[in-house]
Amino acid sequence: MAPVAGQTKRSAWKVLGLALSNRKTVFMLLFGFAQGLPPALFLGTLYAWLSEADVDLETMGVFSLVGLAYAFQFLWSPLLDRVDIPGVRKLGKRKQWIAPMQLIVGIALVVMSTLNPATSLGWFSLLAAIGAFASATQDIGINAWRIDVADEVATLDILSTITQMGFRLASLVGGAIGLILAEKNGWPWVYVMFGFVMLAIGIAGLFAPDARVSDDKVATAAASDAEVAELYEVGEVTPKIRNRALLAVGILWGWAIVTVVVFMVRSMTSTPELRPDVTLFTTTYGPLIVLATIVLPAFIAAWVVKQKRDGKNVIAAHEAGAAIEPPTVTFTDHLYRALVLPLVEFVSRMGWSLVLVLALVLTYRITDSVWGVFAYPFYLGELGYTGEDVAFASKILGIFAILIGLALGGWLITLLGRMFMLTLGAIVAAATNLLYADLAEGGALMQAASDAIGFTWLVNLVANGLSFLFFTSAPPSEGLARLSFTIFWENFAIGIAGAAYIAWLSSIVAKKYAAVQFALLASLTLLIGTLGRGALGEMIEVRGYTYVFFLTALIGVIAVILCIAEWVRVVRLGKDAGVVAPDTSELATEPAETPQTA
Repeated sequence: MAPVAGQTKRSAWKVLGLALSNRKTVFMLLFGFAQGLPPALFLGTLYAWLSEADVDLETMGVFSLVGLAYAFQFLWSPLLDRVDIPGVRKLGKRKQWIAPMQLIVGIALVVMSTLNPATSLGWFSLLAAIGAFASATQDIGINAWRIDVADEVATLDILSTITQMGFRLASLVGGAIGLILAEKNGWPWVYVMFGFVMLAIGIAGLFAPDARVSDDKVATAAASDAEVAELYEVGEVTPKIRNRALLAVGILWGWAIVTVVVFMVRSMTSTPELRPDVTLFTTTYGPLIVLATIVLPAFIAAWVVKQKRDGKNVIAAHEAGAAIEPPTVTFTDHLYRALVLPLVEFVSRMGWSLVLVLALVLTYRITDSVWGVFAYPFYLGELGYTGEDVAFASKILGIFAILIGLALGGWLITLLGRMFMLTLGAIVAAATNLLYADLAEGGALMQAASDAIGFTWLVNLVANGLSFLFFTSAPPSEGLARLSFTIFWENFAIGIAGAAYIAWLSSIVAKKYAAVQFALLASLTLLIGTLGRGALGEMIEVRGYTYVFFLTALIGVIAVILCIAEWVRVVRLGKDAGVVAPDTSELATEPAETPQTA
């Protein structure tokens, strides 16, 4: 979209500079770091600590429950849009959830540092579960906060990039660097240090900007009732239709919540040999839970929208004016507002374009979400690399590659636009599968390319310099350079694609329902990832890795085509495309100088 008359195009560097100097960006980096650190500790380095404490593998299985908090966080996302926490509501609409959760994570880490996992395993696992739940809850709040506070200076595209940079940096600090620090100072020292880091971020976050929540409970309740009372305006669907939709969605959500709770209770109360498998549960029930909480409710929301657009079962003018008194707002009205209305709004705004949007959400990250679980068997089993080789290539070079990709992707969004970068990200993400196909065949091309640009020399230099940390049991493998080269470019592509994808996903979410809509859309990745892994594993066994890499590259082309279709739709429909946040490249305008007259 070209600048209107009287405006001139600002340079991408100026737009980026203004965004990076904004205080919201600084808090976004802190919040992104706070999002990435707990998963690195609760889902990664924690197992290293348990191994050193001689905790057996069967007992460790209970800690895999921690991951369920992140996988199914959308189940309690409606609370963050509708519920104010007494005593801390004055912090702001989102911070009243973010700050307490960060403090809970920090306290959990500090207390865990005082325990011996070998002798206090019960308390240790309970604290890990509490910390993970608080961490997943702050994720919902932070994602909504990012969407709420974005403006023409601290743009949504830049904030989306910054939060991922903070997340990836935290995964490096909590992962590889955490392991290094534990070797020198011990695990209690590492966890107490990171606990105080989370506490510091929680305190610093109190000063972040946010939407205010009134301290007047009566006024807040009245405002909430007034908002829900809009459901009784002329043209809205009748209470009978709303209650039918609420009942159907409530049954589906209730089944999902009960299923997760029952599984967790069984896991915590069963003996190790009878404990249900978390991976099997996620693979089997994960897609069903997503279907029950997102896909089927979307169809129900579409039915409600159709009723309203067709003028069927809606409140007529004489019915709305019949009552002199304002409508009595019921508990079911508030429940409908929390569970159903976010989907109704999204479906109504997007229309039939929702099919394209959901298809893009399901396929955009398919190449890395499906393949990721087979990475280590490929590196260690198929190619014969050591764990130290893989740790060096993926945890050090890989993280830096993602950070570089995110930085470049964020800048290019301001220069070339969100949809261009979304499409480019899909292209490069699909193309990197071809690099792995060559690696599976011996990596001759990867080695030649690495040698040609001096990457082999750089890898050998860094590996030798860090040999006292990563290669203590054996020297680096002969093919480390080609492995590192392939992983580097894959992660670089993930960074570029990730910057554009999160920015695009955030741009189609309404601020009013940010917590629910973003959490639900983001969780769709779980559906396609878990559905595809079983088939992919069988295909690897039958046809080998090379065939699978070519196939995943081809599947990635589907995402490219969908990106182009979405790009065309957005350009053609303009303001009617349902995009809430405008593209940064469209905001890069400023008033033109008016010539001075004598």
